[in-house]
Amino acid sequence: MQMIYGVNDRPKFGQLVLFALQQLLAIITATIVVPVLVNGVAASEGVDMVLDPAAALFGAGIGTIVYILFTKRKSPVFLGSSFAFLGSMGTAVTCGYWGIIMGAIVAGLVYVVIALIVTFVGSGWVNKLLPPVIIGPTVALIGLSLAGNAVGDVMKASATGMTDNLIAILCGVFTFFVVVLCSVKGTKGMKLIPFVIGILAGYALASVFTAIGHLANVDYLKIVDYSALVSNFSDLSFTSFLDYPKFTFLHGWDLTPAGFVTVLVAYAPVAFVVLAEHIADHKNISSIIEKDLITDPGLHRTLLGDGVGSMVGGFFGGCPNTTYGESVGCVAITRNASVITIIGAAVLAIVVSFLSPVVAFINSIPSCVMGGVCLALYGFIAVSGLKMLQPVDLNDNKNLFVVSAILIAGIGGLVLNFGPVQITSIATALILGILTNLILKDWKKKGDKAEGEAEAVPADGAAQEAPAEAEAASEGAPSEQEEK
Repeated sequence: MQMIYGVNDRPKFGQLVLFALQQLLAIITATIVVPVLVNGVAASEGVDMVLDPAAALFGAGIGTIVYILFTKRKSPVFLGSSFAFLGSMGTAVTCGYWGIIMGAIVAGLVYVVIALIVTFVGSGWVNKLLPPVIIGPTVALIGLSLAGNAVGDVMKASATGMTDNLIAILCGVFTFFVVVLCSVKGTKGMKLIPFVIGILAGYALASVFTAIGHLANVDYLKIVDYSALVSNFSDLSFTSFLDYPKFTFLHGWDLTPAGFVTVLVAYAPVAFVVLAEHIADHKNISSIIEKDLITDPGLHRTLLGDGVGSMVGGFFGGCPNTTYGESVGCVAITRNASVITIIGAAVLAIVVSFLSPVVAFINSIPSCVMGGVCLALYGFIAVSGLKMLQPVDLNDNKNLFVVSAILIAGIGGLVLNFGPVQITSIATALILGILTNLILKDWKKKGDKAEGEAEAVPADGAAQEAPAEAEAASEGAPSEQEEK
């Protein structure tokens, strides 16, 4: 895929701000949803602990900058709050704020240890263990597994919480088509910021319906929830416009030795599982920018960036970070792989975390509008994985079974639970695909050997050529006279 802006390109300042805003809008919803979900778990457990979404956004921004530095500014990916650790965080909330922080540090240290191992043994094993027949459907699965989230958002009216709302669906589909038309039929400038245009257009349409709903007192037409904006501007004081995030590390040192063991058991195994998704994401972005990031800057550097970025994210916002598929999808659709854009988005995330009105406005963007954007984003992730399968011969039953195992196990939601540790459906599908590929690969080698032996010693004892090979030789090779 030809990039409009390459990894090392520097857009003009005005364009850079817009591109950075677009990246931020692509990742912000998922980033701030994770702490909200953890807060819900804490409340259900009766734990007096609240993670601040603004602090998580700050941690994501700092973590992304750390990642960019470790990867020598060669990997255009934003890091955000990881959903894979939701179960682990749900366990850690019983250990207090420092249980949450230590969990992120444990997860990051697992990556650091693996990075050190890769430094000594190399990353050649990645291509052998994860050929296109495995990594392709796994990347596709990452996009497909998010399809339910996108569709669920499209059908939801934020103002009332009503689902299956036709007006919300209309706004979501309208947003999707604006993004599509800007990307395909728009001017060069529009093609670079289709998500910004799509979100603004969808927000405007949803606001029109919401205004009509309030005037006519019809709840079905109310799509936008303005409560965050209203509460923010109700007090026109300095603190209503500028406030520091409630950083996780500011709370007490309340982790006990027993609590640390609980956190270690909850986080470490999940970090090993997320490693597979880390490799899949980097294989995906490598195929998009046509540069192998596993080789340069190297898997050890991407792991270090991701691991230390997770520690930083947890220290400030409580949430371990991970490379975001939404960010990869944004790069693919806009064809803007500029690392400066990612750095700009990280800086913008840090600044926005201190600006209450901006956070309030972003929170007021209707679910259906963001769902319309995600229809395109998640779809591109899935298609990127399918494109990796192009060189794979799916007429070969071995390849067919490997791809089938991954897709069906992943889409079907096959998970493995070991006490507090859950191996996600994507990781389970990947493991099943690797095992299927290894088992069938061995059988194929044995079958080929047996067939070769049969041909070498035919039943009548006479040396014979394989008919197909002899025919190919006679048809494909020119005679000695023809060559002369």
